[in-house]
Amino acid sequence: MTASQPATRTLVLGIDTGGTYTDGVLLDYHTREVIASCKSLTTRHDYAEGIGRVIEGIQIDNPAEVKMVSISTTLATNAIAEGKGARVALILIGYDKELAEAFQLHQRFGTTQYAFFAGGHTLFGEEKEPLDLQGILDYVHRVKDSVDALAVSAYFSPMNPEHELRAFEAISRICDLPIVLGHQLSTKLGSVERATTAALNASLLGMLRDFVIAVRRAMEARHIHAPLMVVRGDGTLMSEEFAARTPVETIHSGPAASAMGGRFLSRVDTALVVDVGGTTTDIALIEDGRVRVSEEGATVGNYKTCVQAANILSIALGGDSHIHIGRDQKWTIGPARVVPLAYLAHQHPAVKRRIAPLLQKGWGQIDLDQLEFWFLQREPPPGMLEKGSREAEVVALLREGPMCVTDIVRRLKLLHAGQIGAAELWRQEIIGRAGLTPTDFMHLDGIYRAWDAEMSEIAAALFCRNLGLDVKTFRDLLWQRVDEIITEVILSFLTGKKLAAPDPLHDVDMGRWFFHNSLQAAHPHLETTIRLKVPIIGIGAPAKIFLERVADIFHTELILPPYYWVANAVGAVAGSVMVSEEALVYARLSEDQSEVVGYYVQTSEGRTYYESLEEALGYARQRVRTLAWEGAVRAGAHSPQVTLEEVEDGLDTYRIRARAMGTPRLA
Repeated sequence: MTASQPATRTLVLGIDTGGTYTDGVLLDYHTREVIASCKSLTTRHDYAEGIGRVIEGIQIDNPAEVKMVSISTTLATNAIAEGKGARVALILIGYDKELAEAFQLHQRFGTTQYAFFAGGHTLFGEEKEPLDLQGILDYVHRVKDSVDALAVSAYFSPMNPEHELRAFEAISRICDLPIVLGHQLSTKLGSVERATTAALNASLLGMLRDFVIAVRRAMEARHIHAPLMVVRGDGTLMSEEFAARTPVETIHSGPAASAMGGRFLSRVDTALVVDVGGTTTDIALIEDGRVRVSEEGATVGNYKTCVQAANILSIALGGDSHIHIGRDQKWTIGPARVVPLAYLAHQHPAVKRRIAPLLQKGWGQIDLDQLEFWFLQREPPPGMLEKGSREAEVVALLREGPMCVTDIVRRLKLLHAGQIGAAELWRQEIIGRAGLTPTDFMHLDGIYRAWDAEMSEIAAALFCRNLGLDVKTFRDLLWQRVDEIITEVILSFLTGKKLAAPDPLHDVDMGRWFFHNSLQAAHPHLETTIRLKVPIIGIGAPAKIFLERVADIFHTELILPPYYWVANAVGAVAGSVMVSEEALVYARLSEDQSEVVGYYVQTSEGRTYYESLEEALGYARQRVRTLAWEGAVRAGAHSPQVTLEEVEDGLDTYRIRARAMGTPRLA
């Protein structure tokens, strides 16, 4: 689509890089009109390639008209969930080692490389015990060549960061690795969550830096010279410099952008936004024009963080979820994402020639491993593979072209696929996997015909023959199962409760009966219904087929706004720039702890002392207001406005929060 506009226009470019697709939109900043859009497959081996294709597809006639580029991405969320972050050593100062091990808190630290050291402070900012600085330096000497970054978290560092700062200064003199400090990421007192946030932030530094560089490369190749913004997990924007320092704040960036884009395009201020992508389905609630934010901190996988992000529920269900036979010998969908067979055959016609002859075989003669293909995504880096290793053999085979698992097992002279051992090749995305997906069934239905529909028909026929079902019957069962999954997840998201697990031997649970009877009325005398009081805004290319029946089940309206298939990219440019700053005001006690003798004010700059509460609160209000305003300007805001919020935390402790918000500053 060509975007040829008068020179007086002020254009902004929004890009969303998801796990499956990269979407782009060109927007007139003043009229809010979408001028052009493009969708392309995400190229994980080199993000610049996929982003470049999107920019080329939009066809920007005059790059000088683009005054801002903003990106949202699932990169951080996916890296944490899949364990693909950089190697981090976590230094824990003043934490109770025995307590952490007794309650298995170490499993939540975000890294397996961690160590405990003496130090830390009390709730009132007093030193708990002297800092074991020499022990920390000895540890860094031992691990610095086996990790990519360091994270430091001290007990009660939001009340007094002295030990974190001393550790930082000492480590910096002997080591040039990136160092992340917990108190700079959160003023919340949850020690485990703060340590986890620091470790995860350290693990993402290099990844987000490389991503921003890839975006800049794609921009420069197309002569776009404009400020680059990144979407935070709460839907607001930050400059690329801010994002480079705190990549952990991009957790839920993609889903937050989708919610903002859905609201922007539909002009509906209160709704449930359901974004159906290739890899996941993400659910968010918009109330009064804002995405509901989780004040407790975002959770990704098993890791609970201090990051303020949109309250999002993500499930591993999307257009590219793998339809396969599970260990219980029943068909299932997901959670793994694979490349649709329609796309693989479109790119490699030999795949269809390999599969088509199987149609001549009868029931029970088809090995479903023949419907799963592996392919080489990129060459492994030098030195990664040992000569003669099984992994090297797999890569050598796939250089010939995509190959089904059955053929790989035969060529390697193995007994079954479990012996191949390609876990590291998957993790580093050296090889990819293709299989039967809902996208293939959308090709069958004629809803989506971008690739090789005949390949989808062949694969579906073979899969269904193995199950003893005709394709139409299975297709109905597939979409019914998708309806059930999404409906149940929406109920859990809105109520905070879960349905009891099904028990075939003792089917007496009222909740699960009510749920299924509401989906498909089965009782001869009772009719049950579930009603959603707000509309559903559908986002993402598969939204129409995934959500029409779901909206009917909830007796509500399904809104598919214009450009709903790229609404996440619209959301990337629809947000405002916001920076928050907090100050903690807390009491200083006498030596015998019997009376209050003054007050400390702890800000991101340091700690100051005042004799009276009025002086302390006055300074805290003035300082956080200034820090928030200055931070918003540095983050790319134009004329930010500041609001203050004060909360009494008890024990003579006060939390002063300033939020500075403004529109993005354009070139």
